[in-house]
Amino acid sequence: MVDQARIIVADDHPLFREALQQALMDLFARVSFVEADSFESLEEVAKENEDADLVLLDLDMPGAHGFSALAWLRANHPALPVVIVSAATDPLVMRRAVEFGSAGFIPKSSPLDVIAGAVRSVLAGEIWLPESALHAEDERTSEDEELARRIASLTPQQFRVLMMLADGLLNKQIAAELDVSEATIKAHVTAILRKMDVRSRTQAAVAARRLERAAQSVEAS
Repeated sequence: MVDQARIIVADDHPLFREALQQALMDLFARVSFVEADSFESLEEVAKENEDADLVLLDLDMPGAHGFSALAWLRANHPALPVVIVSAATDPLVMRRAVEFGSAGFIPKSSPLDVIAGAVRSVLAGEIWLPESALHAEDERTSEDEELARRIASLTPQQFRVLMMLADGLLNKQIAAELDVSEATIKAHVTAILRKMDVRSRTQAAVAARRLERAAQSVEAS
């Protein structure tokens, strides 16, 4: 049994967060959990818990698309190990998560003892994948790698604006949502276009959606 651990559980479904925590209680003599139910709250708890032992991250959360939150976490909090816990069942999606920087991929359909064993393996420094994903061929392209790097270069506020652009929101709507001026949003969009190396907000939105398509086998969970 591991002596102690602090684990960030990032999932927008409270019942699953509770079940996940229950599955891990017996792994540690002392364990504490920090919860996040959106990218915005994940950003806050990651900043406040840099010394956490692990982040358990759902791919499908409010404020993020596909692997975008994973790419952002790996760039801005590289010392925080991240394991994807998702409803996705495609072995290629699982392997791609590791290529984007995850320390493992745990299907939500896994028995609780399997989830606990996977977390134990990751905390021991291993990469954990289901058997079905171990021999899947990786199809990640250099374009995917460059896109992940560009998204990771965004500030947290720029990342939020990009995700809202991907959802089709106008500058006025984004400004109202973030409680800032429209001029501030225009400045963010200009910076996003420069960092993403695209010419228009439409191209930026398409690029952000590419990471979602990379995880397109993710099911509603």
